[in-house]
Amino acid sequence: MIIRKEIDIHAPLTDSQRKMLETIKDRPIEFDEDCPALTKEQLTQLRRVSEERRAERCKQTVSIRLSPQALATAKSLGKGYTSILSRILENALKDIDTIRNNL
Repeated sequence: MIIRKEIDIHAPLTDSQRKMLETIKDRPIEFDEDCPALTKEQLTQLRRVSEERRAERCKQTVSIRLSPQALATAKSLGKGYTSILSRILENALKDIDTIRNNL
């Protein structure tokens, strides 16, 4: 079960919140044994995966002619409809049956 509660971060702390913070401020930090701290050697091995794959993710601008119905349906999806169209095309082009059915 998920419980959501909105908190106004600009509101002043209540007495119970202040008391809770006071009681835990002197508690020692407990590290999670399932997630140990990384060593300096491990940290030097980290690298941005996004930088390596930038070229394959870089989108190119193309012109494409769509029927008015297809364009209206795409635009009805709201902001980002061109990205959705791109994903639809990628998925359709991976499926040989979809390609054959539309030739």
